Amino acid sequence: MKESKEEKIRLKEEKRLIKEENKRKKIEEKLKLKEEKRLLRERLKEEKLLKKQLKKGIIPTPHTKFYPDGVDFDLEYPRVTMVGYLLESVARYPDLVAIEYYGRTYKYREFYEMIRDTAKSLRAQGVKPDDKIAICMPNTPQAVMMFYAANMIGAIAALIHPLSAENEIEHYINESGATFLLTLDLVYDKIHNIVDKTCVNKIVVASVGESLKNIKKFLYKFKSRGTVPKIELTDDIMTWKEFINYGYDYEGEIACLKDADDAAVILYSGGTSGNPKGILLSNYNFNALALSCHKMIEQSGPGESILALLPIFHGFGLGVCIHTTLCCGMRVVLVPNFSPKEFAKLLYKHKISIVCAVPSLYESMTKMKLGKNDLSHFKCAISGGDFMSKDLKEKVDRYLKEHGSSAEVRVGYGLTEASAATCVTPTGAYKEGSIGIPFPGTYYKIVRVGTHDEVKRGEDGEICISGPTVMMGYLNNLQETIQTLQIHEDGRTWLHTGDIGSMDKDGYVFFKQRVKRIIISNGYNLYPSHIETIINSHPDVFTSTVIGIPHPKKVQVAKAFIVLKDGIKPSKDIEKSIKEHCEKNLAKYSLPAVYEFRDSLPKTLVGKVAYRKLMEEENK
Repeated sequence: MKESKEEKIRLKEEKRLIKEENKRKKIEEKLKLKEEKRLLRERLKEEKLLKKQLKKGIIPTPHTKFYPDGVDFDLEYPRVTMVGYLLESVARYPDLVAIEYYGRTYKYREFYEMIRDTAKSLRAQGVKPDDKIAICMPNTPQAVMMFYAANMIGAIAALIHPLSAENEIEHYINESGATFLLTLDLVYDKIHNIVDKTCVNKIVVASVGESLKNIKKFLYKFKSRGTVPKIELTDDIMTWKEFINYGYDYEGEIACLKDADDAAVILYSGGTSGNPKGILLSNYNFNALALSCHKMIEQSGPGESILALLPIFHGFGLGVCIHTTLCCGMRVVLVPNFSPKEFAKLLYKHKISIVCAVPSLYESMTKMKLGKNDLSHFKCAISGGDFMSKDLKEKVDRYLKEHGSSAEVRVGYGLTEASAATCVTPTGAYKEGSIGIPFPGTYYKIVRVGTHDEVKRGEDGEICISGPTVMMGYLNNLQETIQTLQIHEDGRTWLHTGDIGSMDKDGYVFFKQRVKRIIISNGYNLYPSHIETIINSHPDVFTSTVIGIPHPKKVQVAKAFIVLKDGIKPSKDIEKSIKEHCEKNLAKYSLPAVYEFRDSLPKTLVGKVAYRKLMEEENK
C-alpha cells in the first residue's frame, strides 16, 4: 500500500514535469517564431532600404556594425590646416609629452613654440605661401618641425627619402619645384652634386644628433667622425642652429590662413604605371585621415604612445604615426634608424601603447626574449605595407599574449594616393585573408577591371576607393591623374587602385594581387620599370627585366634578368660595373639582390617581355 502511494506521487511529479517541459517548449517555439519574424522583417526592411539607396546612387555600408561604439560612418572632418588641427591638441594637452627622441621630451606647448620659431626662420629666409619646401630627412624633431612650419606659413612640403639616389633626388626636387631644402648631413654629398641642377637656393643641413641631450650629442659626434661629409657653409647653406637664429629678430607676419582643400603635401610613390610620381595631398586629406584613424583605433588618445618607426617620407609614417597621433594628444617616440632586432626592446623600454609596422618587423619581434609581463602596456598592433599570413598573425598574437599584452594584430590596407590608410580589421573581428573594413566616410567598390561595372559580393575585381582622403592628383601628370581618378555614373570620384580584391556581404575587403608590377620588399614599394630603366642605361646592356623573388625575411627582393649588347659577354667585371651603376642611380632598398645574364628574354605574342614566364620559372 505504501509503495502504491509513492508510485502515485512519482507519476504525478512526472506528469507535472512533462507538462512544464511542454509548456516551456511551446514558449520557446513562440519566441523562436517571434524572433524569426523579427529577423525577416529586418531583412526585408534592409533589402527595401538597399534598393532605395541603390536607386539614389547611395553605396551600402554594412560594415559600420563592426565600428567601435559611438563611431558613425559620417564624420565631421576638421576644415582647417594641418597645423590648425594640431593646435587643438596643443590647447587641450599643453603639458603632455608630444615628442620623445632618445630620452629628450618636448611637451605640446613647447613643441608648438618650436614649430612657430621654425616658421619665423622660414619667413626670414624669404619663403612665401605656396613655395615648395623639400624635406630629405629621417624621423627627427627637426623634420617634424619643418613639416608643420611649412604648413603654418602656407608652403607645400615635399618629402624625400634620404637614401634615394642622386638622380632620384634631383628628379623629386625639380618635379616639386622646391626652392628650399632641409637635408640630413650624412647625405649632403648627393645634394652637393645635384643642387646646381635644381631650383633650390637655400639649404639647411641637420643632424640626427641635433636634438640629443648634451652627453648623447657628444657621443654621437664622436661616433660619427669620418662619416659626415665636409660641408662648406655660406649664406645660402646653413646649419639648423644658424637657420633658427635667423628668425629671432623677425617681426613680420608668420601664419598664412590657407583653405582646408589647398594642397599641403607632396609624397612620392609609383602611381598606376609603376614609375615614381609626386602625389598631391591637401590639408583636408590628412585631417580626415587623422580623425578616421583616431576613431577606428580605440586605443589612441591623450597620454597613449606610439613608436614612430615608419619614416616621415612614407605616407603611413607621416599620416598615421605623426599627424594622427599628435592630433589626439599622444606621445610620439621618434626613431630615425633602428635594427629589427631592437623592435621588441623598444616597445618595452618606452612603454609603447600602439605600433604600426610591416609584417617582417612583427616576425622579428617574436624571436626576441622578453619577460612575462614586459608588454603589459602594449594595446594595439597595426600591420600594413604587405600581406600578413594567418600563421604569422597567430604567431604574433600568441607572442603578445605570452608577454602580458591584450593586443592582437589588426591588418590594414591603404596607398599613398588615399593618404596611406583606408581600411583596418576591427578589434576582435578578424576574417582570414581580409584587410579589414573601410574607414568612416570611405567607400569601397569592386569593379570589373577596365570598367565602372560593380561585380557581385564575393567576386574578384579591381578595388576602387572614394572618400575624403583620396588625393588631389598626380603632380604635373594630368594623363595618369585622369586614368586613376575616374568619375563613375553615381557622380562620385573613384580612385582606381590597380589592386585586385573582393568584398563580402559584411563589407570586409579581401586583397588578392596587384594589377601593376610592384614588388613589395620589407614594406617598401619597388618599381620594376624604373629599375629596368636604370639598368638599360648602362652602356653594355641591351635590355633587362626585373621581377620579385621570395626572400625569407623581406618577403620579396628584386631580381634582374639582363641581356647584354652584341659582342659583350657576361663576366664578373661586367656584373660589378652594372651593380655600381645601379648603386649610383637607385635607392639602396631598390637595388636588385640577384643579377642573371641571359642570351634573350621570353616574349609574348605581341612582342612584349613575358615577365610572368620568368616568375613561373623562379617559382618552380
